[in-house]
Amino acid sequence: MSKSEEQESVVEGVLSDPGRDSKVHKRPKLKKAQYNKVMADFQVELVKLQKWIHTEGLKVVVIFEGRDAAGKGGAIKRITQNLNPRVCRVEALAKPTERERTQWYFQRYVEYLPGAGEMVCFDRSWYNRAGVEKVMGYCTEEEYREFLRSCPQFERMLVRSGIILIKYWFSVSDEEQERRFQKRIEDPIRRWKISDVDLQSRKFWVDYSRAKDEMFAHTDIKQAPWYVVQGDDNQASRSAKQAKVRPPAARRSELRSRALLNPALGPALFFGRSRHRLRSRRFGPRVWGLGSLSGFLHDFPLPSLW
Repeated sequence: MSKSEEQESVVEGVLSDPGRDSKVHKRPKLKKAQYNKVMADFQVELVKLQKWIHTEGLKVVVIFEGRDAAGKGGAIKRITQNLNPRVCRVEALAKPTERERTQWYFQRYVEYLPGAGEMVCFDRSWYNRAGVEKVMGYCTEEEYREFLRSCPQFERMLVRSGIILIKYWFSVSDEEQERRFQKRIEDPIRRWKISDVDLQSRKFWVDYSRAKDEMFAHTDIKQAPWYVVQGDDNQASRSAKQAKVRPPAARRSELRSRALLNPALGPALFFGRSRHRLRSRRFGPRVWGLGSLSGFLHDFPLPSLW
């Protein structure tokens, strides 16, 4: 079995996500040695990705959204742990100040967008308005509807400006979220991760599901589609996430490599080819978020950068 086939056997099958965060069939957990091997390989490829972004002067934005305790923070930590913070940085904005509340909604996020040769990971983003602000009543209905109208236009502007925009939604089942919340409450080291809003969100599970459905309906656009990651198994979701953030290990022509990250071709080529669009199967029994690893490795290679 080749290296790519071995990695695919680990990653494939853990990316399905039920449309409404319902319970999914349990799959065997990755063995620790197997998980560590896959993650070590991915770390090397992420360093190559960083080099490619810096060398080609690319501007990459990766958005991490999803349920509370769905694994966003852990995935970001493992993606960035061996990268240069001058090239790849994480932005997790606090709640807006009084002055920021009077600004154009997207204004506070614009200053954190990347320059040439940079990748920015947003731990939560402007999609707060479509989620927590909508459900918890932190914005008016008029502000919410304006966001749904403006967001696709804003993101199309980003893509036209040369930014590669990737959007991930981390999903988790009701039961698993409850278990993780309880673990955070009981563990004093992790207790800082849980807030009053997180606890209140348990009462509004259905409301958050409806808000997510509405958000997908308006913002899953061709230029910046959503990718869904099932986060019940943290090891599997981290492996799957990094499998599609990294460039492939095989090396072919530089021409093919340039096509890989050409913004005009869209992020689908950057993150895999056999992804089912949310628009067509958003609430089906299985929505594959990130596609086939072996096809990705075979079709979109990078040249040696060393």
